[in-house]
Amino acid sequence: MTATVLVVDFGAQYAQLIARRVREAHVYSEIVPATITAAEVARRAPAALILSGGPRSVYETPAPSLDPEIYELGIPTLGICYGAQLMAQQLGGEVARTGAGEYGRTELERRGPSSLLAEQPERSTCWMSHGDAIARAPEGFVVTAATPGAPVAVMEDDARRRYAVQFHPEVVHSEFGQEMLARFLHHLAGVAPTWTNTSIIDEAVESVRAQVGAERVLCALSGGVDSAVAAALVIRAVGRQLTCVFVDTGLMRENEGEQIEATFTRQFGVDFIHVRAAERFFAALEGVEDPEAKRKIIGERFIREFEAVARELGAGGAGPRFLVQGTLYPDVIESGSGHAATIKSHHNVGGLPEDLDFELVEPLRRLFKDEVRTVGTELGLPEEIVWRQPFPGPGLGVRIIGEVTPERAEILRRADAVVVDEIRRAGLYRELWQSFAVLPAVRTVGVMGDGRTYAYPIVIRAVTSDDAMTADWARLPYDLVERIANRLIREVEGVNRVALDVTSKPPGTIEWE
Repeated sequence: MTATVLVVDFGAQYAQLIARRVREAHVYSEIVPATITAAEVARRAPAALILSGGPRSVYETPAPSLDPEIYELGIPTLGICYGAQLMAQQLGGEVARTGAGEYGRTELERRGPSSLLAEQPERSTCWMSHGDAIARAPEGFVVTAATPGAPVAVMEDDARRRYAVQFHPEVVHSEFGQEMLARFLHHLAGVAPTWTNTSIIDEAVESVRAQVGAERVLCALSGGVDSAVAAALVIRAVGRQLTCVFVDTGLMRENEGEQIEATFTRQFGVDFIHVRAAERFFAALEGVEDPEAKRKIIGERFIREFEAVARELGAGGAGPRFLVQGTLYPDVIESGSGHAATIKSHHNVGGLPEDLDFELVEPLRRLFKDEVRTVGTELGLPEEIVWRQPFPGPGLGVRIIGEVTPERAEILRRADAVVVDEIRRAGLYRELWQSFAVLPAVRTVGVMGDGRTYAYPIVIRAVTSDDAMTADWARLPYDLVERIANRLIREVEGVNRVALDVTSKPPGTIEWE
């Protein structure tokens, strides 16, 4: 069984980033809420704990805290920023409001021997983001590094394997941050680097086989990388027991169905069913404008289509009762997992009906997107699928802001194809996390030729990201934006205005709905 490191979440996006960095050190990690008890930690028996940063102060009332009995479990623990200050306060040290915080790049200076920083130079650059500071380390700790605004930037208790750093080693601006995390994990906590592509695949295959046995399985293919990799994993596990189902909702990207069908019938040789259900989806969405309602309607409609396929396959006997979905770890986090607010319901997590006739098989549920891509490559999926930009489960339905109609879906599909085509021509497709078109369901006045037009605007959305937990708007070259805009106006009937979205995540989300 793979050793697990628990990342205790004290807020913001720090925990997700730390969890990814731990996995980059080939150690499996999971995020848990700050409300976790010592008994719950003991039951899970993690190899190490990492206390994340957070936006609060340990002096606030209430402030996120940690069950103090957790420290007595003898588990190697690393506190980061807020986690470091909380550790200092709870173990008898002192945290002070200095009134002069540190933000951004800061010089870190080592003070004497250090187990945590042993492989680093005497001076290095770290990334700080704090107003309070540890003024006095708890008994048993040795201060091993400082910065101009943090006299206790690093403190270590080797005897009890407790460590704390005021800076953020998980961000790329901390010069030796990843090396420090790896040293804590491998050398100080003694966790072997066994979380690899091979181990991920082997564990997923073993889990799927144990879950489904000799029974038949359906896989919901959407055209995106997540469902494709999930299908490839299940094929590796149970082979011909799998039937892939592609539901054409009328809300897919251009030529989506043809590409996915070619891959899974020619390369993998699995049974493939192409369900043409656009009319039923548009009928169910008629008059619906609320984003959450649309997501849940599309999610339920998906399931009903699969249930119909299962009934047909089971005519005269029992049909498949297992359904494969490409649910990822960020989907679970964003849909609300007990310690995170529900940002939006993903159709393959929060949008499922309660009377589900299937038992879900989710072989990617523990993975981030970058891990999914490497697994897909390892499984032999073609590059054009593995490196497809993410596409939401509800498809174009959540990129049409307002009621979803066949006319609007076709306009958006053609507009999206133009955006992606120009992004590819510019050589930026692999550099961007996502690039697509959005259609707000409003009409704007324009002039074409000598006449007045009353048509839809298109919004260009392009972002950079590592895992979709946070994202920055992409600084597309103006000449590229101009080419996209000109083509949209010229080639897509029903469009007379183009805008560029320059919102990062947070405060926005990548998708508009």
